[in-house]
Amino acid sequence: MKKILLSAVGLMLAISLNAQVSTPQPSPTAKLEQPVGLTQVTLEYSRPGVKGRTVFGDLVPYGKIWRTGANKNSIITFSDDVEVAGYEVKAGSYAIFTKPGESLWEIYLYSDTNNWGNPEKWDESKVVAIAKAQVHPIPFNVETFTMDINNIKSSEATLEFIWEKTYVAVPFTVPTDKKVMASINDALSGSPKANDYYAAAAYYYSENKDIEQAKEWIDKAMSMNEKPQFWQYRQQSLIYAKAGDKDGAIGLAKKSMQAAKEAGNDDYVKMNMDSLKEWGAM
Repeated sequence: MKKILLSAVGLMLAISLNAQVSTPQPSPTAKLEQPVGLTQVTLEYSRPGVKGRTVFGDLVPYGKIWRTGANKNSIITFSDDVEVAGYEVKAGSYAIFTKPGESLWEIYLYSDTNNWGNPEKWDESKVVAIAKAQVHPIPFNVETFTMDINNIKSSEATLEFIWEKTYVAVPFTVPTDKKVMASINDALSGSPKANDYYAAAAYYYSENKDIEQAKEWIDKAMSMNEKPQFWQYRQQSLIYAKAGDKDGAIGLAKKSMQAAKEAGNDDYVKMNMDSLKEWGAM
């Protein structure tokens, strides 16, 4: 019995000696993965809080390089070559450093990402892009430092910095059109399917390219489809309208609306009704 008790006490002591206190990070890490067009953009950074302090101009001095967050420097990764403030930035990972000012920030992409905070010695040869961005005051306090990818379009977006009562945004562009055009040329020069023609036509429509070519491709796609769906008729009607064929657009919109009613999709019914009104058919 004594041996059992001693073993139990020993086990409890071992557990207590190996136990560790778990506490939350003062500046928790965050990771954001955001597609922009066909390019994957990833942000990894730490998020300090205001905690009752004055941040910009005090905790983060004006006119000095800031790690842009806390702990290890913030990192942005692009899966493709991109353009930032007129600079060509190769696919890869970059540290984000900033120099906050009262009305203007300078944002640096730095090729060395292995820093804990600012580099011991700043190396201008490692700066791959410098952007200048206006400071926009916001009418409420943002407690936790936030970076985001926003204002996303097919070929562009903004890298945003938000903290305390400050908002700063840096636009960048991605090579969506180049990649899409290459895929269109590749697909349509082989053995294209209906979906290939449809996707090519929809892209030409959305990007304001040759609308007559888009009309030709959408017609080809629909002719290859045994039973077109209401959203496909909808896309075809929009292309026809943009190409100046209003009568054709009206006929297709009616087909789309009828098919949408049968499918119970009220959103597409309304969209088609709105277009028919716009085109003078209702």
